[in-house]
Amino acid sequence: MIKDDHCILNGHLISIYEPGVSFNNRAFRYGDSLFESIRFCNNKLMFLRDHVARLKLGMTVLRMNVPAEFNTENISELIFQLLKHNTHAPNARVRLTVFRNEGGYYTPETNDISFLIESEELEGTYQLNQKGLWADIYGEIKKPINKLANLKSGNALLYVMAGLAKQSMKLDECFILNENGAICESISSNIFIVKNGTIFTAPLSEGCVAGVMRKQIISLAAEHKILTFENTITTYTIMNGDEVFLTNAINGIRWVGQFKQKYYTNKLAQFFTDKLNELAR
Repeated sequence: MIKDDHCILNGHLISIYEPGVSFNNRAFRYGDSLFESIRFCNNKLMFLRDHVARLKLGMTVLRMNVPAEFNTENISELIFQLLKHNTHAPNARVRLTVFRNEGGYYTPETNDISFLIESEELEGTYQLNQKGLWADIYGEIKKPINKLANLKSGNALLYVMAGLAKQSMKLDECFILNENGAICESISSNIFIVKNGTIFTAPLSEGCVAGVMRKQIISLAAEHKILTFENTITTYTIMNGDEVFLTNAINGIRWVGQFKQKYYTNKLAQFFTDKLNELAR
């Protein structure tokens, strides 16, 4: 059996080579979808309840019907079924995508949904990058602040364009600006800045994605009595920081080594990485 050879579509295990999604799928045509990237770490699904809660909130915002059986327990069972079949253990990336069922053009004919679960094997637990990332700002397209801004949707052209800019500038990461010119997030992560042992991050009102790992880091900081503020982030905030790190559900934490001509340390980034691995035990 070849690894990665199956996925789950609407609760049914199917081959990835089996045509399960039609050409007029609304995720493909209109980006009418949401997704969660979930970390399977040391044989443990990390923060699944938060992922499901965020997904259901997004479905409500997009006026998708939420099936009664769409809950943490059922989704967990399906994910473990897939991981076992694909022999993805003890570490893997899981993607859960929800999309509105086909029909209609911009205006849907139904609000019923389908869902797809995929898995990909990973090596090791949470590991902090040894070399700091080189980051700068992507300013060509700014992110609007509206009720869609906090969602993790399939409409990701802003991040694609920022990724292309990162590539052309030979950077490791780019920071995204919101419509007011403030830094709200990076291409795939939320941003944290450390100054004199205090943490700063952009509030959700600035238009960043409501990151599951962002929530965990804020919670861990409170647990360990590390002062945290949700403030508007500017270039000055980052240039004035001692440390900058990025968070997402798959990587955990990645630290930024250089932003423009400023260099950074990674003390708290390593601390939180260790705490995440403790949670995975």
